[in-house]
Amino acid sequence: DPLSGLLNRTSFAEALRQASWRHTCGGPDFAVLCIDLDHFKDINDTLGHHIGDLLLQAVAQRLKAALRESDTVSRQGGDEFVILLHESGQASELATLASKLMQELTLPYQLESHEFSISACIGIALYPNDGDDIDTLIRNADTAMYHAKQNGRNQFQFFAAEMNAKVSERVLLENRLRKAMAQGQMQLHYQPKVEIDSHKIDRKS
Repeated sequence: DPLSGLLNRTSFAEALRQASWRHTCGGPDFAVLCIDLDHFKDINDTLGHHIGDLLLQAVAQRLKAALRESDTVSRQGGDEFVILLHESGQASELATLASKLMQELTLPYQLESHEFSISACIGIALYPNDGDDIDTLIRNADTAMYHAKQNGRNQFQFFAAEMNAKVSERVLLENRLRKAMAQGQMQLHYQPKVEIDSHKIDRKS
């Protein structure tokens, strides 16, 4: 990745394939962590894309410094980073690492004349329990990350199978709503508030 100096999406996919091959040969379980910065768009909109780029570079440096040399860090695009932990260890160890990464990322940034803080959300998926192929593993880590955002941001979450069920249900509902709107099957009704004593409509609400 020319901006951050980290692996890009293609190189990271190759690193995952190698980790998967080592696993089939008796190698250790590994984990994928998807990281997305909270409200990064606000930084670009208020301080400009130049400061946004400097922030991405600073985040990349902090991630590399907080991990082992054997681990792999990638920038997938925008403000999304993905980490490959070649030895995942226990869930408690992953939780400790995720907390450490979040703490590092929330430390203040001094970029040119601007000083500010930013938080992040992390989704964690383990191979092979959460996906026995590369695409599924990354997708599930990404799903866990979005669930962390929905739960309030600045937190991490492990992937759980019911997450995909909720995502599928939401996508199905959205598709049905779009179809209903396109076919004119929806109507909008207003229900006024009426004062009991005077029977007048409350026009302030």
